[in-house]
Amino acid sequence: MGNNARTAVLLAGLGGLCMFIGSFWGQGGVVVGLLIGLVFCGGSYWFSDRLAIRSARAMEVTAEQMPQYHRIISELCERADLPVPRLYVSPEQQPNAFATGRNPANAAVCVTEGLLMTLDWDQIQGVLAHELAHVRNRDILIGSVAAAVAMGITFLANMAQWALIFGGGRSDDRENPFAALLMIILAPLAAGLIQAAISRSREFEADASAARLLGTGEPLARALQTLEASAQRIPSHVNPAEASAYIVNPLRGRSLGNLFSTHPPAAERIARLRSGAWV
Repeated sequence: MGNNARTAVLLAGLGGLCMFIGSFWGQGGVVVGLLIGLVFCGGSYWFSDRLAIRSARAMEVTAEQMPQYHRIISELCERADLPVPRLYVSPEQQPNAFATGRNPANAAVCVTEGLLMTLDWDQIQGVLAHELAHVRNRDILIGSVAAAVAMGITFLANMAQWALIFGGGRSDDRENPFAALLMIILAPLAAGLIQAAISRSREFEADASAARLLGTGEPLARALQTLEASAQRIPSHVNPAEASAYIVNPLRGRSLGNLFSTHPPAAERIARLRSGAWV
């Protein structure tokens, strides 16, 4: 229920923001903004998983293609009493993974080629347990919607920039452009803050749930050590709006990658897993 309420607030906020930006073109712009907001909100709910998979350039894999991947997921889903999600592999060379979808019945799990080449299957099991924990805890909808909202806010900030350059439909906006200027500057920052606030607590809980599912936190702890180190040295082409969905921040190596970190420090996550705090 908490995640459902957060999702509703995010979608309502995005709709309101669309209408605000539309107001730069007068009353007709508000109507257009409302229509755009409805499209964004509907798309965020129904197609957020497809957007995430497409953004990762991932391909679905069958049990014949990757039997070990499917076997581990099937065993974990049986323990967690979850339907088996669709399984994907992204060509990204940075080791990472994410889950997406609006509910457990429409979930997908994606790992990168880098993860499959870098981790052993015991560690991969820890990562997959973490992603299934997001599915079971119903984090995936709000995470996917937050990513879509962040992309929408970025788009709207660009609209505000064009409104400031060419002038809107209201004379007071042209005479006082500071509102539009603030929107251009603050909107992307707000998107980052939204994702950071939503994501950090979810990662701790998913770590704990994964450890309880496996009966130990060690496989995931060892995986996080490797993933965090790899993220700092192997570049990623992940859309910044999608970064919060991954098990570790894929933009860790970028100079501004930690400005609004969507993940808690890996060292703290590892310490919690090894301390038995998840019991």
